[in-house]
Amino acid sequence: MPPSSAALLRWYDRHRRTLPWRALPGRTADPYHVWLSEIMLQQTTVAAVIPYYHRFLDLFPTVGDLARAESDTVMAAWAGLGYYARARNLHACARAVAAAGGFPRDMAGLLALPGVGTYTAAAIAAIAFGQPVVPVDGNVERVTSRLFALTDPLPGSRKTIARHAATLNDSAEARARPSDFAQALFDLGAGICTPRQPACALCPWRESCAGLGRGIAASLPAKAPRTARPVRHGAHFLLTDAGGQILLRRRPEKGLLGSMLELPGTEWRPTPWREAEAMAFAPARADWRAAGRITHVFTHFTLHVDVYAAHVGHFPNTVARIGGMAVPHADLDTLALPSLMRKCVAAAWPERAT
Repeated sequence: MPPSSAALLRWYDRHRRTLPWRALPGRTADPYHVWLSEIMLQQTTVAAVIPYYHRFLDLFPTVGDLARAESDTVMAAWAGLGYYARARNLHACARAVAAAGGFPRDMAGLLALPGVGTYTAAAIAAIAFGQPVVPVDGNVERVTSRLFALTDPLPGSRKTIARHAATLNDSAEARARPSDFAQALFDLGAGICTPRQPACALCPWRESCAGLGRGIAASLPAKAPRTARPVRHGAHFLLTDAGGQILLRRRPEKGLLGSMLELPGTEWRPTPWREAEAMAFAPARADWRAAGRITHVFTHFTLHVDVYAAHVGHFPNTVARIGGMAVPHADLDTLALPSLMRKCVAAAWPERAT
């Protein structure tokens, strides 16, 4: 029995989530709000995103405001959300959209925008512009794999899952309400077809679910065994002066945490840095003290950073060689300082930690 779009939409009409970027029933979604939320939600939970979303709209009420903003202002507003390439692409995309006079309404145009992939393009197209496409995020992957009892493990099964998901909106009911249907799928995965202990008895599609019929729904989607996350090591230095300033520098534009500010330090490598070895990268001659080790988990590796701290009367002129800049501690909240570096500051200067 094919899943009933009408049953899903009836369930959605009763149980839809209230989210700050979601249009009220009967209203058309703002493509700027949809796009902004979808970029923020990549690799991040709804609960974590909501305060950042509100802050962005306060700072940049329209896509034109975001396009005209300085890069450092955008990166500072993003700081703490992680995956900072998203913020750079977000800013570039806003400029492209503003230059074009608005968001493209079709998949091809949306896919041409910086930082917009297949899922994000489909989400904007369906939710904001009523295009009859199915955006396939983690929730929709889970619903689809259970509905069709697709047992091949992720990530290799993603294309197969996407092909099955594309059939979910074949009915006239789904195509008449593409925005609601896409969001109903999201809500079904988030509230009923959850990763652990799905509430199958409450599911509007339980009669059509092959995974439930075979008793394997809770085990799907299967996942290939994870490989061990590599470990890297670094050392960073917090240097303060008599005026309460901190020495920072800007990371290269390309690469991890590109264009973000950081405490001066070593490269990150597979082997630990001995203290004597790390001191060759200290930004100035000073009475350095070990301030502890912090651990930060990135998507593809775990980083251990040894933090060193020192205080001088004034910063020497030699710090210019490393691109150093003196920043008042009170200004840290307004700067593009990633959470990794905030951890380092807190470890080295706990009495002034933000």
